[in-house]
Amino acid sequence: MRTITLKGGSEMPVIGLGTSQLKGEDGARAISEAIEVGYRAIDTAEDYGNHDAVAAAMNESAVPREEFFLTTKIPRVGLSRESVLERTKRYLHELQTEYVDLLLIHWPNRAIPIAETLGAMEELRAAGAIRAIGVSNFTERHLEEALSTGVSVSVNQVEVHPSFNQKKLVSYCGEKNIVVTAYAPLGRGKDLQEPLIAELAKKYGVSVPQVILNWIVSRGLTTIPKSSSRAHMEDNLKALTWAMDPSDIAAIDALPQGERIFNPPTAEFD
Repeated sequence: MRTITLKGGSEMPVIGLGTSQLKGEDGARAISEAIEVGYRAIDTAEDYGNHDAVAAAMNESAVPREEFFLTTKIPRVGLSRESVLERTKRYLHELQTEYVDLLLIHWPNRAIPIAETLGAMEELRAAGAIRAIGVSNFTERHLEEALSTGVSVSVNQVEVHPSFNQKKLVSYCGEKNIVVTAYAPLGRGKDLQEPLIAELAKKYGVSVPQVILNWIVSRGLTTIPKSSSRAHMEDNLKALTWAMDPSDIAAIDALPQGERIFNPPTAEFD
């Protein structure tokens, strides 16, 4: 599996498994299949309610813990220092692991000072409970505030797909050595209907999802497509087995841009 190096030296696989809605026995079975197929990055969150399913799948596999890259996220209501420390302790128990590779702030919350949240996360990193610190759904403004604390932020997980490419934010993160992880890379299926993407799939003899995932990885991003289908999981990983011409990457970059798909009332997007 191809990886990208985070601040601090952790190696993060460029394609991981998004696990939102993968719960219970069915969820654990799907995650187990992903591990069998070759996924080593698993992305979960408190809000997904599936730490137990992730733990079951990891424990049932023959893959050593150190070969996994495990990410989980703290909800916006739990960002006080005391809450961050208490929740992470619970996460480790639920995930049946001594550490998580990456802990993210799931959504920003202006009501709680970012320095307080990141300070608690730095305590956890120093204690070995987490390996890297990251954020999710942060804009440039949020990132500037976070970086002003002096805490090393390694990842920003945000919505990215061809019709919402976040070019400006991706460029800013690159300047700050922050890895961008693209969630909803297929635009919840909407971007699979883009004619250009279909044409490129025919050109390269690959699936439409592979074109999109290849484009994302070619931009230097990581991504976490969600799937419960073994066939789709296998197909997604094949996006790493071929190269797209720079001119085709540029053509996808130039597609018309639409609106966000994920924009809850509590979001703090500019």
